[in-house]
Amino acid sequence: MSTSSNVLSEEQFLCSICLDVFTEPVSIPCGHNFCKACISGYWNSTALCQCPLCKETFNRRPEPKTNTTLRDVADHFKRKKVTDGEESSSNPGEVAQVQKMIQERLQKVREIKYSVELSQRDAEREIAESVEVFTALVRSIERSQAELIEVVEEKQKAAERRAEGLIEELEQEITELQRRGTELDHLQNSPSPYLPTHTKDWSEISVPRDLHVGTVRRALSQLEETFLKEMEKLCNAELRSLRQWSVDVTLDLDSEHPMLIVSEDRKQVRYGNTWRNIPDNPKRFDQRLAVLGKEGFSSGRFYFEVQVRGKIEWVLGVARESIIRKGPTAKSPDGGLWALYMKGENKYEVKETPPIPLSLSQKPQKVGVFVDYEKGQISFYDVENRSHIYSFTGCTFTEKLYPYLNPCDNSEGPNTAPLVISPVNHTD
Repeated sequence: MSTSSNVLSEEQFLCSICLDVFTEPVSIPCGHNFCKACISGYWNSTALCQCPLCKETFNRRPEPKTNTTLRDVADHFKRKKVTDGEESSSNPGEVAQVQKMIQERLQKVREIKYSVELSQRDAEREIAESVEVFTALVRSIERSQAELIEVVEEKQKAAERRAEGLIEELEQEITELQRRGTELDHLQNSPSPYLPTHTKDWSEISVPRDLHVGTVRRALSQLEETFLKEMEKLCNAELRSLRQWSVDVTLDLDSEHPMLIVSEDRKQVRYGNTWRNIPDNPKRFDQRLAVLGKEGFSSGRFYFEVQVRGKIEWVLGVARESIIRKGPTAKSPDGGLWALYMKGENKYEVKETPPIPLSLSQKPQKVGVFVDYEKGQISFYDVENRSHIYSFTGCTFTEKLYPYLNPCDNSEGPNTAPLVISPVNHTD
């Protein structure tokens, strides 16, 4: 029978997420401990990166540190439990290994169930938000339709009132003319017959039809404005959600083209206009004016922002690890590059097959790039104008993806401003 001290000890070794003895325990900045898989699964499934216990929120997803002391004690505790329960076994080590495998699989079951639960919550929240947005749009459409009908009907009533006034005036003149006609019949032998002089010239008077074209156009313009506002709200919420996946991107000096200049902190790159004498290596681009991020990503989601202010030509996106570095580099996903291109003043496109021109209402000053590796999606956002630019969807990734920056040369005019990897603002 377990003593009270044993019960207390067991509670100290339980992960608060899976409620089982720690497996690969890690510590996060607030000081709390969790199974590595548990806290990773929790953060992968929540909008905010926070501690499940104290709710402390982290601006950037921290890297959990292995708690070696807790790991050793927890492993010892597990072995002790197995030994106490299997005293008659002839091979305690094998039993312990089997028990560990069982616990790992039970833990995976709990992780999957928990992920499904969190996914369900996210789905319900997304449905609720979409219902709210579409309900607002439907109400706006109904309100605009009612206002349009009211304006058209009021104009029609005004036209009818004008017509009635004209008819009444005409009938009065007809009556007067008929009376004068009768008088003229009696005075026809008079040397100077009287003729009515105060009559209106009706030849230019009419009641025009109102086509109501301007009214409909103005109503549609108001609807468009409402729609754009709702789109901005959605994009705001989307960007806030994506920023939890922000990563610290630095540039890889081994990959930069010799005519590029990377800043000392490896956060900026600009065109240098001079071929520098630097060592060549297989990773270095020798034709495209490109440089890759230092770290690659082969799973999960990541997000980063790049300032493009002051430039008239640039290329920005992500590239797979095997992208051609020597000679002409492919520009499209077929060659391992998913990018947004600006060439000249307000000329944007993505190099799909064939290329797709983009019409942007405003010139981006900062571009956000989001990648969902498993979903096969790469999205671009205008950060300051809170708008979605373009998304590659249905992609299949089989190797590491790296941030790709190309500041371009001066062929379109002065273009020496750098591309700047910007810190992500989590509070905006």
